[in-house]
Amino acid sequence: MRQDCKHFQSRTYPTGDTMRKCALDLAPEAPWACPQDCAKYEPRLADVGWHHGTLVTPPTPAVPPGVGEDPSIAHLLDEAENIINRAGDTIRAQVDAEQRMRSKKKWWPFGRGR
Repeated sequence: MRQDCKHFQSRTYPTGDTMRKCALDLAPEAPWACPQDCAKYEPRLADVGWHHGTLVTPPTPAVPPGVGEDPSIAHLLDEAENIINRAGDTIRAQVDAEQRMRSKKKWWPFGRGR
């Protein structure tokens, strides 16, 4: 990915795993590649001339076989994201329904019948 792009984001977790992504979700083959002709590419200007210490993003892992060769990979990743998003909506609705049920219950059991 273009680490010099304004929209590039990365995060390293305590396990050592690193997440790399486009903040605009325009890199279907993230973390390995951005589209060559990305219309939203903007050079990062905030760190021009800075000297980076040890917190620099680790190198991107090697590209797995097949990435970039088959256009269906981007489609597959989009479908996986849609499944996760739909599951999130369902889970959120279930949690909201449970919270509504709890709020209808009396929470103060003392003093009833007096």
